[in-house]
Amino acid sequence: MGQKWVEALGLTNARDITKMVRWNERFGIRFMRLSSEMFPFASHPEYGYKLAPFASEALAEAGQVIADLGHRVTTHPGQFTQLGSPRPEVIRNAVRDLEYHDEMLSLLKLPEQQNRDAVMILHMGGTFGSKEETLQRFRKNYAKLSDSIKRRLVLENDDVGWSVHDLLPICQELNIPLVLDFHHHNIIFEKSKVREGTKDIMDLFPVIRETWTRKGITQKMHYSEQTPTAITPMQRRKHSPRVMTLPPCAPDMDLMIEAKDKEQAVFELMRTFKLPGYDLFSDMIPHVRDDENKPLKAKKRASPTTKKAKKGEERVDEDTENERSVLVPEEKVGMGGPDHRVYWPPGMEDWLRPKKRELKKKDVDEAVDASAKTPRRGKAKLAGEVVEEVTVLKSIERAKKAPSKRRKKDAVSTPSTSEAEEALDFEEKTLALPVKVSRRSQRSGRVNYAEPELD
Repeated sequence: MGQKWVEALGLTNARDITKMVRWNERFGIRFMRLSSEMFPFASHPEYGYKLAPFASEALAEAGQVIADLGHRVTTHPGQFTQLGSPRPEVIRNAVRDLEYHDEMLSLLKLPEQQNRDAVMILHMGGTFGSKEETLQRFRKNYAKLSDSIKRRLVLENDDVGWSVHDLLPICQELNIPLVLDFHHHNIIFEKSKVREGTKDIMDLFPVIRETWTRKGITQKMHYSEQTPTAITPMQRRKHSPRVMTLPPCAPDMDLMIEAKDKEQAVFELMRTFKLPGYDLFSDMIPHVRDDENKPLKAKKRASPTTKKAKKGEERVDEDTENERSVLVPEEKVGMGGPDHRVYWPPGMEDWLRPKKRELKKKDVDEAVDASAKTPRRGKAKLAGEVVEEVTVLKSIERAKKAPSKRRKKDAVSTPSTSEAEEALDFEEKTLALPVKVSRRSQRSGRVNYAEPELD
């Protein structure tokens, strides 16, 4: 059952490609990276599996939509897919992962140019102590790859050890296209190069472009920006939610935006620079979504117009039938409604969440009365913090008016009302005192909850 369950997940993901591509088309986005996790465990050494024939039809249907709309799709295997590693098991895993990605893209059955543009982006990975030895291992392992993988494989400069200047010679030698990532390039500092933004690589643009044109592949570039508060190299590696500008690039290449807000970052650039498609979407209204199908609630009372159904059949009245008829078609769910409201301003993701119900005084009183009638141990599950605070206050009032009940280990007399008040008063004062935290506790992250000394 485990294999069938995993394959079912993969088929569901494959069918969702069509929905995503149509969504992108509606709002002017025509370039997408397919997830490497489309088919779980597909490249696993023990539980791995081939996508054909069970996924062939689903992927071919998605590929037909991609072809009809003229979109481009690519993939980016993970950081552990490295062909320059000195460990044989890493190389075996990397080859298996590349074979999986290649099969997924091939089963889309895209037209010739779109199939050629469906590349797999790869990082060189670690340096393993010596860049030259790592490059030599990469040459050896690259030569063993299938021709199909070689046609799709492209290299990208990273933000740790491999700069554009490191990768360009090996790309020219092995006929591998080079993906220029501006963010990664700006993190790696080379003292021997001029660092004025992208000045040191602008002269290399024609050479980088040639690595693509000689294989007949449409060039692509990556652009992202660091978070505004980043200082250290590790902090600068983190991508910002959105980007505020565009890099210098030719109009006939594809630019992939790598940002935490995903399509919202693309919308932001469209709005800022009035790029094609900026007029296809509108701002989202807070907490308003009318493009989702919600389950129908059962009618408490049957209306006079209820149709008489046969025994064993569901009774459906005309109101319910009318309600069903106005539901949004499944293919249009999530499309932003009739006004195409899919964009939200930066920092306003909360607009997507439904507004919380505001408790009125009547609701609070009813909840408190209900809790008073049903005594519970521990904290009662009530509707909101306001209700909880009111309940605690009322509990204190009840404790002041009535004697407390305690378990009798020995023969202990029940305290009087005045004694209960004094005990309660003492408890409140004790809880109000600050907890003692020693310097040693601060360093270790532990807090000493010993009772404080009282005067």
